[in-house]
Amino acid sequence: MIEYQKILDKNMLNVLKDILKNIKDNGLSNNNNHLYITFLTNHKNVELPNWLKQKYPQEMTIIIQYEYYDLEINKNNFSITLSFGDIKTNLKINYNAIVSFADPSANFGLILKKSKIQKKVNKKLENNISKKDNVINFSNYKKN
Repeated sequence: MIEYQKILDKNMLNVLKDILKNIKDNGLSNNNNHLYITFLTNHKNVELPNWLKQKYPQEMTIIIQYEYYDLEINKNNFSITLSFGDIKTNLKINYNAIVSFADPSANFGLILKKSKIQKKVNKKLENNISKKDNVINFSNYKKN
């Protein structure tokens, strides 16, 4: 049996990995580009300080735009240092914890999995994004 969903999930994550590699190698192409990444903070393979886990017990969205440091792309995760209230903080995010990612300046985004919080965000996004934009929601095609 062909596992279509598994193949699709793997390739959608490869899109994110390629985008992250591009940012690491080339930086962001212009001041408009920025990457939003939403992930599950309570995932067993996500590493972030306890004070951030307490503030965001289920999920959070990070923005890669102006100030980011030490971006490393690995097979199962990526790590990045971001500033939260002038405190440089290292995050290690497992790819399986990622809910969605988007670059609003390019009208591009992928939703990898749905969560309670993401369903609310999706409704807001759908109201703000026109039908011609390049947002693809593959979670509608998942077999239950």
